[in-house]
Amino acid sequence: METNNDNNTSQSQQPQDEDMLSTLTDDILLSILGRVSLRVAARTCVLSTRWRHLPWLLPELSIDVKDFLSVPCADPIEANDMEKAMVSLTNATRSFLADQQREFSISSLHLKLYLINTFLCEVGPLIGDAVDSGLLKDLDLSILDETSILECSEEDMLHRAQQIDAFFSAYPSVPHCLTKLFLHNADFDKLDMHHVVFDCCKQLKHLILLNCQTGADSLFKIDAPNSNLCILEIHKCRFEIIEVVCLPKLEKFSWDTWVGEYAPVTFGYVPSLGELELSCGAECDQREFKLSELLHGVIGIHTLTLDFQGENIWLQPEIEELFIAFNKLKKLSIRGIFVEFDILWTMAFLVAAPSIEILHIEIWEHACEVGDARLDSSLDRRTPQWEMRFEGSENRLLKELEFTGFRSLEQQFTFIRSVLERSPNLHKIVLRGDEQCKYCDAIEESLRPSKFPKKKDEQEMVVKRIRYGTFSPEIFFEE
Repeated sequence: METNNDNNTSQSQQPQDEDMLSTLTDDILLSILGRVSLRVAARTCVLSTRWRHLPWLLPELSIDVKDFLSVPCADPIEANDMEKAMVSLTNATRSFLADQQREFSISSLHLKLYLINTFLCEVGPLIGDAVDSGLLKDLDLSILDETSILECSEEDMLHRAQQIDAFFSAYPSVPHCLTKLFLHNADFDKLDMHHVVFDCCKQLKHLILLNCQTGADSLFKIDAPNSNLCILEIHKCRFEIIEVVCLPKLEKFSWDTWVGEYAPVTFGYVPSLGELELSCGAECDQREFKLSELLHGVIGIHTLTLDFQGENIWLQPEIEELFIAFNKLKKLSIRGIFVEFDILWTMAFLVAAPSIEILHIEIWEHACEVGDARLDSSLDRRTPQWEMRFEGSENRLLKELEFTGFRSLEQQFTFIRSVLERSPNLHKIVLRGDEQCKYCDAIEESLRPSKFPKKKDEQEMVVKRIRYGTFSPEIFFEE
């Protein structure tokens, strides 16, 4: 009885307005606030005096203009809504960069904004002063644009590039602390893009370009021996070719959809390059190229992704020429192979890369691109004609095969057994259905019945055919 009385007394002494969350320490609460938008984090300060100071203690800030858009918002987003959102973003930036309210510096600011001059003239000085005072260390800047690529005029792109250049010139502290930069819909034809990106942004580690160019179908030459750039991502940009002469710290390069006729990139001095992603649906005027020539001089690739987006294979057949480039290759993903194509030709990469540990194959079959629904109806898909000879060394390091878009087709069973025959330590096979597509999902299920084995008896039959009485890998099915 005395124990119960003690408990009752202890409970009665707790403040009535004290909730369980507020009893947590600052570091735990900051960890929670760091997982929500800054707008939500700022609203917590009105919950109680206990929470009031917390948002200003966050070491990393993420201020996204889209968090300040009204809900629901027009689609496409209207100029008036963008301006209102930028008013709120400017006020939030001013509040969180006011050093008189902060006890500690900001290790990183993730800022996503619209390129509206009236607000850049306010945001620019705020960031510049924060950098100069030592309050802000690193800046992750995304300059957004709601204009679709198809509707973006050349004049608009030229104007955006001029705005970006003017912004960096007016507030030099901004590019000097940039560690990550995302640019959208900008044409630097009349400007020196190399100067803007590499000379001004000396601390830049991650660069993303979406629909950017230096003039239509032009060369973009990168020669930056003092650059800290580690990741370079190119999306739907109209460079004829990117010539990477020197980027000593570049670790990852990816290019999604190029327009040039030949290989999209050449590499010079890139001693740290370990991850390469190339993704493109070949157009009528695009020619096949040798991957070995693109990778000439590159010997440290450990992860390679090739995505053909369901169109023609834009690589020329080769095996021996890839031995040097594939010497350290550990993970290989070959994606977007049209469902009617033979896939046995992909064995060429296993022959050329005996150190592969994970192989991922993805088959492309979209009901949304059948018949009249296909946009590139004038392009005839051509089955790749590669003569394969599998004699020679085995892939003793290959441990896992991932197969996305599995359909129990004979050519798929033939391919899997071929991989097993040359990979004695392959013990895990993961079979997946199609990756989700919102356009395919909109088509009635009766028009596109699933071919992935879902029933137990279907899966047992697949396992039996793969093992074929000879092999014993673990086989997993994932829809």
